Amino acid sequence: MWFERLYLPALLIAACLPVTAGAQSAPASAPAPQANSLAQAPGASLVTVDDAIKLALQHNHTLQAARTVIQQNKAEEITANLRPDPVLMGDSQFLPVFNPSQFTSDYLDQVAQFDLGVSYLFERGRKRQHRLQAARDVTAVSEAQVADNERTLTFSVASQFITVELAESTLELANEDLKSFENTVGISEARYKAGDMSEGDLLKIKLQLLQFQMDVSQAKLGRAQGLSDLRQMLGYESVAPDYDIAGAFQYVPVSGTVEDFQAMALQDRPDLREAQLGVTAANSQHELQKAIGKRDVTGQVNYTHLTGINNLSLFGSIELPIFDRNQGEIARSGIAITQAQEQMRFTNGQVLTDVRDAYEGLHANDEIVKLYRSGYLDQAQESRDISEYAYKRGAASLLDFLDAERSYRATQLGYRQSLAAYLTSLEQLREAVGTRSIP
Repeated sequence: MWFERLYLPALLIAACLPVTAGAQSAPASAPAPQANSLAQAPGASLVTVDDAIKLALQHNHTLQAARTVIQQNKAEEITANLRPDPVLMGDSQFLPVFNPSQFTSDYLDQVAQFDLGVSYLFERGRKRQHRLQAARDVTAVSEAQVADNERTLTFSVASQFITVELAESTLELANEDLKSFENTVGISEARYKAGDMSEGDLLKIKLQLLQFQMDVSQAKLGRAQGLSDLRQMLGYESVAPDYDIAGAFQYVPVSGTVEDFQAMALQDRPDLREAQLGVTAANSQHELQKAIGKRDVTGQVNYTHLTGINNLSLFGSIELPIFDRNQGEIARSGIAITQAQEQMRFTNGQVLTDVRDAYEGLHANDEIVKLYRSGYLDQAQESRDISEYAYKRGAASLLDFLDAERSYRATQLGYRQSLAAYLTSLEQLREAVGTRSIP
């Protein structure tokens, strides 16, 4: 066919003649695209992923609000450790208010009665100590909750950082493709003026240029929105408006088995620690309720002046626990221990499930990235370079060149998206394990 007569010689020519600079750029093992290769604005501050996480942990307003719960609970510890205040009492009796003429010193000394007393509640069952321990256990639970919020925020920041890296890498690819295609359009216009191309083919290739320009615009929008969303996570005031990210958008191999990661998670996951501390807090609440069932003693000392005699009286009182022994709250807090234990068992299973799901997701995305890196990226590059070389010399049709160009762009974009998915699944594994330090 006419296509074979034109295209096959072009392949032979491309194999024998020196390759173009575009063909020389295809390595045997394609490196990951760089996310920070775009031109930076003068004076723009650069933020790495570690910087972003540190800024978020320091300045994220939602996390700062959560941390105030710890401070509130520490204040509750002060309240729980307070002793009862003594009560001061006093009274005057038999005063001649309606017979003012009898207001004499002798009357007040011999007839009127004056009392002054102090009472104090003596807590039994070590209530104050149990209150303090229960408050401290609640504080420990809130600290674990905040640590879990930090874990979640770290994952969100790292994932958004990868999104921005993908957007910048996509923008870099779109700019490179646009520049290359603009060169192709220039060559096509020269061929048209020389009578070597029809006007219809020239219009087709010019219309294709619109797609490249739209790709650049969409990539710029994605980058701007990604940076804006990341800034909100970091704390809007913590970075400059013109900040940018700095980091290598590269493949990072991971070693280790799912059992290794699960063992790490059982040690490092703050939500599991929170569930374990919840059991401790439930036990301390149960002990507090049993202490409340102990009835307190009220002691009182009274000084009395009556008929010219000064007296000292001692009183004591205690409730008789006949009906109310706090048995309802004791039973409720005992059941709450079982509830906390069940929640801990569920969380333990959830941790193991999260790790396995994240590990399987990482493994699946790793296989996809390795497929691209095994040769498909090189093949897409070589196919486009051969088609471009043949088209510029009239040995290939416009449709063949455009098809090779679309395949190259789709392959490159697919690789970048697969790499972003792999890096995101790596962050999911780190979140599931509870630490960023994994093999």
